[in-house]
Amino acid sequence: MPDFVHTVRFMTSAADEQRETILQIATRMFAALGYDGTSLQQIAEAAGFDVAAVTSLLGSKRDLYLTIMERAHEADRAAIEAVMARFAPLSPADAPKMIHALADDYLDFCLSNPQIPALWAHRSLFDAQDITDLERRYVWPLHAQIHKSIQPALEAGHIDDAPDFRYVLWTMIWCVEGFCCGDVLDDEGNRLGPDDQQARIDFRRYLHLLLDRLLTPPQKTS
Repeated sequence: MPDFVHTVRFMTSAADEQRETILQIATRMFAALGYDGTSLQQIAEAAGFDVAAVTSLLGSKRDLYLTIMERAHEADRAAIEAVMARFAPLSPADAPKMIHALADDYLDFCLSNPQIPALWAHRSLFDAQDITDLERRYVWPLHAQIHKSIQPALEAGHIDDAPDFRYVLWTMIWCVEGFCCGDVLDDEGNRLGPDDQQARIDFRRYLHLLLDRLLTPPQKTS
C-alpha cells in the first residue's frame, strides 16, 4: 500500500502538470483569438479536459485569463529589470545605451515569446474590455520605473527632452510588437514574417536608428 505522503505528492504533481497544460494551451488561444474570441469550452477541448475539470483546477475563464496575464507581466518585468540591473547604478551618460539595450532585449524576448506581445496587442484592440486595470497594474509601473531611471539624463541633456519620453517608449513597444505580431513586405511585395532572419536584421537596424533619432539631442549651433 503506497504511503499517504507519496500519494499526496503524486496527486499534487499531476494536478500541477494539468494546470500547466491548460495554461499553455489557453495562452496560445488567447494570443491567437483574444479573450472575447475564446470560450472556456474551446480551451477545455483543446487541453483534453471537460469544462468542470478546467474550472476546478484554475477557476473561471476570467480567472484563467488573469493568471495568464500575470505570468506574461512577470516575464516582461524580469526581462526589463535584468537589463536595468546591468546598468545599475545608471549614469546619465549611459542612459541612451540602456534604452538601446532595452529595445534589443525586448525584441529578443518578443521573438522568443510571441504569445506575450500578441496578448497585449489584443488588449490594444479593446479585447476583454470588462477587465480594465491590467495596464495600470502591470504596464504603467514598468514605464514609470524606466522613466524615473532616465530622468537625470533628460535633465543633463544626454537625451533629447523635446519628445515626450512616454511616446518614445511607446513607439519602441509599438514597433517591436507590430513586427513580432505581423509582417513586412520585401521589394517584390512578398510577405516576410518575424521568423525571416534578414527581416529581423533589417528591423533591428531600423529600430536602433529610430531610437538614435528620437534620443539624440539636437546639435547646438553657435
